[in-house]
Amino acid sequence: MKSRILVAVVGVPLILVVVLWSPVNVLAVCLTVLSSVAAWELMKCVGALEHRVLCAVSVLGAALFVIYGSADLATIYTLLVFSYAVFMGGTVKLQQAMAALAAMVFVPYAFASFLRLYGAGFHRGFLLLPLLFSFGSDTFAFFAGRTFGKHKLAPRVSPHKTVEGAVGGLVGDALCGLIFAFVMNRFFNENIQYIEIAGLGIICSVAAQMGDLSFSLIKREFGIKDYGRIFLEHGGVLDRFDSVIFVAPVLGIVMPVLRIM
Repeated sequence: MKSRILVAVVGVPLILVVVLWSPVNVLAVCLTVLSSVAAWELMKCVGALEHRVLCAVSVLGAALFVIYGSADLATIYTLLVFSYAVFMGGTVKLQQAMAALAAMVFVPYAFASFLRLYGAGFHRGFLLLPLLFSFGSDTFAFFAGRTFGKHKLAPRVSPHKTVEGAVGGLVGDALCGLIFAFVMNRFFNENIQYIEIAGLGIICSVAAQMGDLSFSLIKREFGIKDYGRIFLEHGGVLDRFDSVIFVAPVLGIVMPVLRIM
């Protein structure tokens, strides 16, 4: 419990400083570090550490893709991964090759969504939305599940999650969106539509819960409790940011569309 409090006391102010006020280069470096650590955790999870070259390429690729991500780079990564698998004569399992591609492309693409939102000209406050909707959904789902939970949501994947908790996450994110809109409209002269932001919160809660369940599914398949220990009792990057990895790209797609509507 003490370590959880410590992580929260240190982590929350640090996130606010980096996301809201630090130079964008500092934000980019932090996202690069998170992406690289997540890549290492995923490769470790699938038992690929014996393939040191593949792991090194995955970690380096995860860092590069945050800054220079493109379809061309993703194609090069794919060629490199499968060329290495062929060179190793079949000792690289398909799940390890696919994990390497996820580590080098999807995970850093998700983290880079913060930079894409910044580049699209949104107020820095909007960069908190992936975190707000992710952690908000998790928090409301947790307490709603503990209070009202009776019906299992996905017992083979995550036995403790309930339908009632999932509904609580949806409602909670809608409320988070409304509060965010009120603050931004009142104090930062934004013109966020309350119905739109509430609907966006519900969409992001669905994405957050799918992210949580998806990474839980991977852990269950490979028989691990946590991806890492970098955040002490909170686990690793993939444990703490599993929802963010699904929510951030959704926001990166939807928010620019809402702006021009």
